Amino acid sequence: MTNTFERLCAILIKDYKFTPDLLVLDAPLEALGIDSLGTAELLFNIEDEFGVTLPPDAVQLTTLGDVVAFIDALIISQRKSKQQTDPIAHLAIPAA
Repeated sequence: MTNTFERLCAILIKDYKFTPDLLVLDAPLEALGIDSLGTAELLFNIEDEFGVTLPPDAVQLTTLGDVVAFIDALIISQRKSKQQTDPIAHLAIPAA
């Protein structure tokens, strides 16, 4: 199973042509050359890749670790929200 950081790195390698050795959790986005416009573009790519909906509020992301934490929080929040609106969504049907 691929984790959030690995999936984020795959986006950055594919779309931004970064080499994997630059991509560490504490790497500042600005030092990687990702400015505010680049961050907005990255967030749209994240929305597509992770199947999440971005909140309308601005978010402060300064490192790749911040981006990973943001994605994970969105996934958890949106799963919980879906379970609350569909009370049987979390029930698993055992395999025969």
